[in-house]
Amino acid sequence: MRIGELSTRTGVSPRSLRYYEEQGLLTSSRSDAGQRHYADAEVERVSLIQQLFGAGMSSRVIATVLPCVETPSDPEVVEQAFETMTRERDRIDADIAHLIETRDALDVLIRINARHQELTGTAEPAARSA
Repeated sequence: MRIGELSTRTGVSPRSLRYYEEQGLLTSSRSDAGQRHYADAEVERVSLIQQLFGAGMSSRVIATVLPCVETPSDPEVVEQAFETMTRERDRIDADIAHLIETRDALDVLIRINARHQELTGTAEPAARSA
């Protein structure tokens, strides 16, 4: 498939797909006219790349992890990817813990604000149910 179809199927812009290719995260073959062509399997790969970016990983980190998907029998690749994945999982766990703390702090502020609105009679009916 060409880049436009991959873009449509994944929801990722052609510009981002070209960037992924520049970073070594995605591969394509070229037609005689120089157009990029992608295998159907690249749809899942783009999805994985998007998920990893969404988790806050950089393209450099993703490039370290992706070879494990392609060559899981290479012990050196597997070990490097394992270390990177473990480090990133620990970072994500810390991010989640921080987000939970922040949400809990906001819950306290919401309760204080709701109580203040009740006392001053400024609460709207929808706000009271929160």
